[in-house]
Amino acid sequence: MKHIISACFFLFSWCMFSQNVTVTVDQTVTLKEFFKQIENQTDFKFAFTDQINTGQKYFTQKKTYTNIDTKELINELNKTALVQFSIVGSNIFVKQKATAKTAKKKNKLTGQILDENREPIIGANVFIKELSSGTTTDRNGKFSLEVDHGTYTVLISYVGFKNREKQITVSDDVRMDFNIESDSQELDQVIVTGNKAVDVRNTQMSVSKLSMEQIKKIPVAMGEPDPLKSILTLPGVTNAGEASSGFNVRGGAADQNLILLDGAPVYSDSHMFGFFSVFNADIVSGLDLYKGGIPSKFGGRVSSVLDVTQQTGDFENYKVSGGIGMISSRLMVQGPIQKEKGSFIVAGRASYAHLFLKLADNNNSAMFYDINAKFNYRLGANNTLAFSGYLGSDIFDISDRFASTYGNTMGILSWKHRFSDNLNTNLSVFYSDYKFNLGMSTENFEWDSNIATYGLKYGWNHSLSEKLKLNYGIDGQYYNFNPGTVQPTNSNSQFNYKQLDKKYAFESSVYLDFEHQITEKLNLRYGLRYSMFYRLGNETINTYENGNAVVFNSLYHIYEKGTPTGSISYGSGKTISDFGNFEPRFALSYAFNDDTSVKASYNRMAQYIHMLSNTQSPLPTTIWTPSGPFTKPQLLDQYAVGYFKNLRDGDYSFEGELFYKKIQNRIDYIDGADILANNNIEQVILNGKARSYGMELLLRKNTGNFTGWVSYTLSRAEQKTPGRTAAEPGIANGDWYLSGYDKLHNLSVVGSYEYNPKWSFSGNFSLQSGQPVTYANGYYEFGGINIPNYSLRNENRLPLYHHLDVAATYTPRPDKKKGWQSYWVFSIYNIYNRKNAASMTFTTNDDTGANETRRLSIFGMVPGISYNFKF
Repeated sequence: MKHIISACFFLFSWCMFSQNVTVTVDQTVTLKEFFKQIENQTDFKFAFTDQINTGQKYFTQKKTYTNIDTKELINELNKTALVQFSIVGSNIFVKQKATAKTAKKKNKLTGQILDENREPIIGANVFIKELSSGTTTDRNGKFSLEVDHGTYTVLISYVGFKNREKQITVSDDVRMDFNIESDSQELDQVIVTGNKAVDVRNTQMSVSKLSMEQIKKIPVAMGEPDPLKSILTLPGVTNAGEASSGFNVRGGAADQNLILLDGAPVYSDSHMFGFFSVFNADIVSGLDLYKGGIPSKFGGRVSSVLDVTQQTGDFENYKVSGGIGMISSRLMVQGPIQKEKGSFIVAGRASYAHLFLKLADNNNSAMFYDINAKFNYRLGANNTLAFSGYLGSDIFDISDRFASTYGNTMGILSWKHRFSDNLNTNLSVFYSDYKFNLGMSTENFEWDSNIATYGLKYGWNHSLSEKLKLNYGIDGQYYNFNPGTVQPTNSNSQFNYKQLDKKYAFESSVYLDFEHQITEKLNLRYGLRYSMFYRLGNETINTYENGNAVVFNSLYHIYEKGTPTGSISYGSGKTISDFGNFEPRFALSYAFNDDTSVKASYNRMAQYIHMLSNTQSPLPTTIWTPSGPFTKPQLLDQYAVGYFKNLRDGDYSFEGELFYKKIQNRIDYIDGADILANNNIEQVILNGKARSYGMELLLRKNTGNFTGWVSYTLSRAEQKTPGRTAAEPGIANGDWYLSGYDKLHNLSVVGSYEYNPKWSFSGNFSLQSGQPVTYANGYYEFGGINIPNYSLRNENRLPLYHHLDVAATYTPRPDKKKGWQSYWVFSIYNIYNRKNAASMTFTTNDDTGANETRRLSIFGMVPGISYNFKF
């Protein structure tokens, strides 16, 4: 038997390495044509480096080789060809002929990790088993490693995808791309915020990542998966409460968050006053929330960056998916425009609660809709065009007496170009606006306001070496602010046409960011951003005595509107005010071993546009305004340190961070400030400062049938607006007072359990300190009416906020991978029917005349059910 096996092995080897061919080469034959001659006659395959151009002619002599052994042919060609051929196994490697300069250098192994739709996967792990080392892919899914000559086993892994393993032989610089397939079973079993375990060596800290598969498992009100509500389960993130729009990060205000959809800004993040987010979970591929240590390429806000990306349409097959819920339904279609070159994906969503109201003879109406779209086209191996768009609107109609429409519109066109494996660029132009319309038929008038932005970004990603990467770029955006246009709808209106002063501004910046591996244990990221802002005409600016648009009335001990002493008119395009700020960024990580590290970061950021709102949750009527003569840019300095640990080979992970933030020039409002339709907004605002500090803890279970996380935040957020002179008290006597976004305690527990392939269960418990409010501490009588007297600003709190949500997912046919596939989601929000306070109102009982406090609650227990499908 031993001899038979040996004979078979010899026979196989002889067949493989002794294949005879007949080929013709000359100065007109390209490498591609030569490859075809060989591959048509043998089982050999060719591999080559990026330096090899297969369309080029590398042969120097004309000759025909008849019935020649392949190995002998390779030896003959190496004598005259401009490239070097070598046979390794069943592959023929092609490389540039070695010179004295290149003989001593290591080989570079580069490539790109792509999913089934040939889209790059960010953060995939590339591991060389024999070297016990590896790297992760960058934002373009690319990786680069330096290795010696030899044969290696490359393992590609990423959460939610099947592992890919391949053995390669390296004799020169070589590029190898990998396609990995999604693993639906793994997606069902893993809930993580980012990779399977903490990346202890990466300098990036204070960032949370969620995929849509993870988000869809978190129960929310109405049973609809909601990306924005899901980030509230992460440490350091809160909001004003149930059915409230916006979110607050580390004690910051909602307007201090930069929200990006495929790179373009979005100004309103919710539908129906906060019941739903503007992001359709079907089309969103994932989101990154940067709370600190923010890279230099981001700017314009001082609290956080929420970077949301949409899926890319399938390049090979047409697919349809959707869902039917109690309040809204959605549908998504994707497929190729031209196979392997172009794709599209379009998703729509609409509510239909207004239809039930009409069936009940209710004249009120409330609905929303949105449409997302993305188109991709590959112009070649090095160029890709992409367009992303969003259109959404909310429509309210109250008994035909009051009507309101508002929503976002966004579009961004991007061109990605790859100069080489080490250098690629992304050029984008975008448009984004937010519009609000209010009509009152009883008063016969309409009011319109909007903010529109036109922008350009040009970013470069440059890998200088395996240990040093450079990102740099420029961006600019032009703002058009319309705070309000009031116009009568007929001749009976008491209102005259009025246009509040439109405002214009231009913001630009340049940035530079280094990622530097100093040693195997120490990694740095350092960079600088310089931002510029110009407040532009056409506008007339009031002047005031001593430059104070707000004056202090010492008799009544209150702040009042100042009286203009004159005005200055600025023509179209003339500079009214200009600002410039350096924004340094720095981060480091020090790894004690493969599972433990400490990290630290510092960043300064500037914010030049501001939301005017004296409510803790943004309303549709919210107005944006630029920095100018009376409104200075907000400036942030944030410091953070953290400890990161993987436990039991990454089955568990722990993250702990301490942070401190201080903000200059935070807008504050005088008591009784009127913001809506105020053409002289500078008369009701003061410039103060803010600070927040705290501790964030996150413990995760990453693997197994039961997965989830526990997050806890202990923090404080405060504001201070001292008097401008010794005679002025400022706000709250000029002392630090709690901001409206302070949540001393914030606890979230999220869990998911895979019972069997058909049934899975999940739950979410949330507990937060009540938000700061100002209560009445007494009453006085005026004209026979009891008037409440209020305490100092935000001296009190609403009651403790908490709720428990549960959900069950039923998949009737889990093994079905083709054709019609579906699953049901059953959920209960606030299962124990907690009546959380949204607000407290101090009033007088109509019957008894007694003073009383009324608590408003939005939700009790809310059941939900949805049917989801795809084919």
